[in-house]
Amino acid sequence: MTEQRFTATVEESGKSACVRLPFDPDAVWGQKDRHHVTGTVDGHRIRGPLTKTETGHVLTLGPAWRRDHPLADDEIEVVLAPEGPQLDGLAEDIVAALDASPTARAFFESLATFYRKGYLRWINGARKPNARAERIAEVIQLPEAGKKTRK
Repeated sequence: MTEQRFTATVEESGKSACVRLPFDPDAVWGQKDRHHVTGTVDGHRIRGPLTKTETGHVLTLGPAWRRDHPLADDEIEVVLAPEGPQLDGLAEDIVAALDASPTARAFFESLATFYRKGYLRWINGARKPNARAERIAEVIQLPEAGKKTRK
């Protein structure tokens, strides 16, 4: 997935602040209910979800992040990329199964990296080929039922 670099102005909002994105992440990274990103803001590491507003997407900088990373300049450099495993980097059998179920695909893509990696570790840990296929089928069924984990 492509990394996005841009300069932005931090918009203050009480103890929090946000950075308005000059691009549509759905157009650049693919349509998702929620985009989880990683990158830097003014050279400081950041990760978290983007928030969709009436005027576009924003990256929220919470009070704790702002406390530990004071921003001196109005104009800052921002570098963002999708976080965690993305569909273009997954095994073909997993991608095919997700493509066959739009509900499961949308749910899988909206999950935080922790949950996506957990599913993938479990699938890749199968020692028998039929066990892998069964696990992939279960991964498709769980999101369709609205569950984040197998338990």
